[in-house]
Amino acid sequence: MQAKQIVARVEELVRPLCEQAGVSLWDVEFEKEGGQYMLTVTVDHPEGVNIDQCEKVSRALDPMLDAKEFDDMPSYTLCVSSAGLARRLKRPEHFEAFMGQTIEVGLYKALNGAKQIEGTLAGYDDGAVTLDVGGERIVFEPKDIAAVRLAVEI
Repeated sequence: MQAKQIVARVEELVRPLCEQAGVSLWDVEFEKEGGQYMLTVTVDHPEGVNIDQCEKVSRALDPMLDAKEFDDMPSYTLCVSSAGLARRLKRPEHFEAFMGQTIEVGLYKALNGAKQIEGTLAGYDDGAVTLDVGGERIVFEPKDIAAVRLAVEI
């Protein structure tokens, strides 16, 4: 199974488990980190996620991943966690939910000396992110974006 297939199948399996645990599925990633594969299931809830909810999803999903369909999957570590305050925005529905909020766009190459640009999310179209930065609209193309996160103000 390829990484995209693994992610798609895990999403199918974990979505009802999340509902049972009282959370919603935010994202699933299967990536190699430092020589080890990580299967990360990120969950969310408007009032926050607690460790018991993460554990409930993890314990229900773990035996499903032992099924024969995952036999050719490389060795991995399963992590179920909260999307958190500085959550990564990746899907169109993520951007829709946080339109008008302050976000941070991480860039591969610096723009005017900065690799992190903070502003108000003003638009999202097929991967392109539009920010309002001090009254100026800036459009970032998908090829230039390393990551987009909600900005956390402390």
